[in-house]
Amino acid sequence: MADSHDQSPPSVSRDWFFPAPSPSFIHSHRHHLHKPPARRFSTATSSSSHRDLKYAGFRRRTNFSRQTHISPTPEAAVSSHPDQVSPKNEVSDDKSSSSKGGRLKLRWQMAFLVAVTITTFSSLLHKNISLHNQTNDLQAQIIKLNGRLQACNLLQPMDLDDQDPQESVQIPNKRLKNISLILSVTILSIPFLFLKYVEYISKSRSPDNLKDEASLNKRIAYKVDVFLSVRPYSKPLALLVATLLLIGVGGLALFGVTEDSLADCLWLSWSYVADSGNHANSEGVGPRLVSVSISFGGMLIFAMMLGLVTDAISEKFDSLRKGRSEVVKKDHTLILGWSDKLGSLLNQLAIANESLGGGIVVVMAERDKEEMELDIAKMEFDFRETSVICRSGSPLILADLKKVSVSKARAIIVLAEDGNADQSDARALRTVLSLTGVKDGLRGHIVVELGDLDNEVLVKLVGGDLVETVVAHDVIGRLMIQCARQPGLAQVWEDILGFENCEFYIKRWPQLDGMPFEDVLISFPDAIPCGVKSVSCGGKIILNPDESYILQEGDEVLVIAEDDDTYAPVPLPTVRRGKLPKASFVPNSLEKILLCGWRRDIEDMIMVLDAFLAPGSELWMFNEVIEGVREQKLIDGGLDIERLMNITLVHREGNAVIRRHLESLPLESFDSILILADESVEDSAIQADSRSLATLLLIRDIQAKRLPYREAKASHGRKGSFSQGSWIGEMQQASDKSVIISEILDPRTKNLLSMSRISDYVLSNELVSMALAMVAEDRQINDVLEELFAEEGNEMHIRQADLYIKEGEELSFYEILLRARQRREIVIGYRSGNVEKAVINPPGKMEKRRWSVKDVFVVIAEKE
Repeated sequence: MADSHDQSPPSVSRDWFFPAPSPSFIHSHRHHLHKPPARRFSTATSSSSHRDLKYAGFRRRTNFSRQTHISPTPEAAVSSHPDQVSPKNEVSDDKSSSSKGGRLKLRWQMAFLVAVTITTFSSLLHKNISLHNQTNDLQAQIIKLNGRLQACNLLQPMDLDDQDPQESVQIPNKRLKNISLILSVTILSIPFLFLKYVEYISKSRSPDNLKDEASLNKRIAYKVDVFLSVRPYSKPLALLVATLLLIGVGGLALFGVTEDSLADCLWLSWSYVADSGNHANSEGVGPRLVSVSISFGGMLIFAMMLGLVTDAISEKFDSLRKGRSEVVKKDHTLILGWSDKLGSLLNQLAIANESLGGGIVVVMAERDKEEMELDIAKMEFDFRETSVICRSGSPLILADLKKVSVSKARAIIVLAEDGNADQSDARALRTVLSLTGVKDGLRGHIVVELGDLDNEVLVKLVGGDLVETVVAHDVIGRLMIQCARQPGLAQVWEDILGFENCEFYIKRWPQLDGMPFEDVLISFPDAIPCGVKSVSCGGKIILNPDESYILQEGDEVLVIAEDDDTYAPVPLPTVRRGKLPKASFVPNSLEKILLCGWRRDIEDMIMVLDAFLAPGSELWMFNEVIEGVREQKLIDGGLDIERLMNITLVHREGNAVIRRHLESLPLESFDSILILADESVEDSAIQADSRSLATLLLIRDIQAKRLPYREAKASHGRKGSFSQGSWIGEMQQASDKSVIISEILDPRTKNLLSMSRISDYVLSNELVSMALAMVAEDRQINDVLEELFAEEGNEMHIRQADLYIKEGEELSFYEILLRARQRREIVIGYRSGNVEKAVINPPGKMEKRRWSVKDVFVVIAEKE
């Protein structure tokens, strides 16, 4: 039965499910799949039957494993072929293999399925691309053949036969297109392969080497980072390379999947990169895939380009906003630093440039440009067509100095910083060193504001002939002393130092050569000559020269005038030279002066007072510094108390804004009181002015209550708008007894003092700014100011009119000027007895007027 079963033919169903492939079938099938090797199909019977059985067994085993879940009966799976393996044995083998390596088999099956899927998809894609290319070729051939048929009526038969079909029909080179497609894929794969290689090299290094040396990928990343951050054009260059690479690779890929030429494909690739919507017209799977890829890369390229352009524009605007751009100017005034004096300084420079139609002022400080411009915009004055340019930077850095065109500046002003004077002067010294180290050299001069007189020598040593110094504390201290001894002099200095009224000018006038200086005095109807810049003395400025001095060729005349173009010499007028009235000599009387507050250069003020005051005078010092510490500070400042010849120091300790402390002083007995901006609050102008104003009001109130006969004195006091019974009226009466000079830092505070007329004041910041502006405009003026503020030489004086005229005498200003020359004095202005302000360089100098002995004259004379 078993034999009969073996001899029986196999069932139709089994033969259909497990066909036994014949050699002819295999040969035909493999021939259809693109020319397989012939050696794999042998004609031997035994070999072919063996391969057929093996192939069939494999297919049967595979299908059986899939059908075990479908047919539950074992008989349905029994094979009738003699060479086939029984189902039971197959099941047992499958179970044993699954128990040993089920997971491994499942992975191999999945990998096989994925490989088959990818291969099938690739074959279909390649087949589709090939069919598309063949269709295009056939269409091109049909078009050409149609053209030839249409041309048959015009061409000879011989010409048609002679034409080469290969020349008439240009068939694209398939091999070249395949190579271009492969090349594009290879280029795209190179970065990934390189990154994998770098990662492999980095991981393959030993741990010992990693401790000593960084990994390869880190070093490459570091070099790329350095290249992108150091090179200014690295990012645009990288973007350009990426764009060209995308266009090139995309053009090669299009050349491989389309029938267009390489040039057309490159242009088409650029159009895809530039406009991502151009790929919508692509036909075919291959061209569409390539065009979509190029368009996607183009979107990334243009996104990066947009980011770079946006960053560049933002960086440029940020640079302009923060003041990092270079100032391309020349003959401008450069201010280095920022302080409370900047507003007054800018105002004076704007007034000085008004006659020139405006100018350029560049301010560079270590502040934000927007903050500086906002603070300057808040300043309450007219810039008079003067442009102020702000830049952020440090004057200690040569690159920042080059940014503001320091070598082309007409003048450079170095402002002292607010705070400690030694630190400020040290920074000014370093700034001068930076300026002297400018490679291109400096066209203009340097004006340096210093806080301590002891540092002036060092700064001049470093700067040499380029530097002019203005010691702020020293100037203000000397000015306060002069104003305390001569009431009204503060207003005169305010008029002369500023550019709003009259100021000093030096100019050469050849027509005055050989003329005596006395005749030069009456040769300028709109100016007052004050001195001569002598050629014979090496260019030294001589203030108030002798009557016998005769101008030589090359000499320049120093005058006080409204502007440098408002005066000129005229022919010598006829002026009657009169005689001075006989005046009795009045020796200097003893004075009693009070200093309220403490400042770092107070020892210099003490030495100046010792030189000015009469022997036996007293100087009271009232401040919060302990007396023992106070004497040590004076000694450290260079003051030898035992060498004081004319004054005696009296120390009192207390707070100047506490009434009971001030009441312990004999305030009614002082001839003059100097209220200083105390060192403890000097950094804040508003706080220092508030303290000075409070001290002034307390002193005046105490004086008004202590002085007797207030009603009698009221008739001799100054005329004001306040009633005699008011508290300001009482303080004005007290001001007739003693003079109070207050140091004011903020110009806005002067309105309170000028309105009440209970005290004179010295605008320290504004006067220093005026001096800086004058020296910046003409550095020769610094020699004039230094002599006027020094202990020796000439200075400003307020003289009584009875020294020059008699009561009711009618004289012209020129006649008074010539009378004052008999005392070797130069009258520069006057103040009438019924007005508060002096007139400097008065107009109408030839006009006669009636003078009063209550009038006063402002003169330049030798120190007494």
